[in-house]
Amino acid sequence: MTDIVQNEIIEEFSMFEDWLDKYDYLISLSDSLPVIDAAHKTEQYIIEGCQSRVWVDARLEDGKVYYSADSDAIIVKGILALLIRAFQGRTPQEIVDLNLYFIEAIGLQENLSPTRGNGVLATIKQMRLFALAFSTKM
Repeated sequence: MTDIVQNEIIEEFSMFEDWLDKYDYLISLSDSLPVIDAAHKTEQYIIEGCQSRVWVDARLEDGKVYYSADSDAIIVKGILALLIRAFQGRTPQEIVDLNLYFIEAIGLQENLSPTRGNGVLATIKQMRLFALAFSTKM
């Protein structure tokens, strides 16, 4: 099943020929990252397994999940902005079931260092865990 948001992301990245341009675009996306509350930039919200420091928080509002995040690495902020864009405003079950095919389609995983790639997977896992926790409260 295709997804409008992911298809938009793929289309945006297809405008760039090489990965240096794609990295620049990723960095520019960091400006669109929903800012995490300073009170949530604590060990409780940190993603383990990331090369850089990454914090993610989520809230359930009207049956939909909304995320906020931050990182001390600008490229990671761009990646977080993409992940949040893909998950934002969906029901917990939609998030748990969502196939994030845009990651492979834009070549993100293969153009990251192994430790940064592991961090992306750890972040996705945590975002899904938030959604799973919310689904048990509905």
